Parts: sequence; C-alpha cells; structure tokens
Amino acid sequence: MSFLKKLFGGGEASSDEPKGDAVLGKEDYKDFTIKAIEMRAGSEYQLAGTIEKEVDGEIKSYRFVRADRMGSKDDLIALAINKGRQIIDEQGTGIFN
Repeated sequence: MSFLKKLFGGGEASSDEPKGDAVLGKEDYKDFTIKAIEMRAGSEYQLAGTIEKEVDGEIKSYRFVRADRMGSKDDLIALAINKGRQIIDEQGTGIFN
C-alpha cells in the first residue's frame, strides 16, 4: 500500500525537499523579489531561495539551491538574500531563459 501512496503523491516528502515553500525572508532588489525559502537538511537549513520578476505581464520565477548549510534561520535568510543579489547582478533577466 505504501508503494501506491508514494506513486500517487500520498507519501510524505523527504526532509531534503521544501515543505510548501515556506518563505522565511523577502527583499525587493532592482525590480526583482528575492525570497529565502525554508529547506531542511536534517537538523540544518540548506541555502535555497527564489527570484521573481514581472516580465511582459507574467510573473517569472527562478529557484536556486546551493550546497551551503547552516544551523540558524537568520543566517539562512541573510545568505539567501545575498546569493539572490549576486545572481541578479551577474545574470539579470537572463536567469529566466
């Protein structure tokens, strides 16, 4: 029976997957919105976030996940926002291509 639950989405998500994309922090930067996303890796938080921008009337979204792990939500928020800024500075709207 557990095989069928997993096959059709009834199983529990693993601890490495984001649970409903819980937004821990958010910042607007150069017409983009950066969100720090809660992603647990055991007892730690894994660096993850999204970058969003309205392009031609449509909300575009880019998700990033990095290998960095930390024990504090505050550290996660600060690092995710900084990483989001770096990605925007380097790639701009090209991240949505």
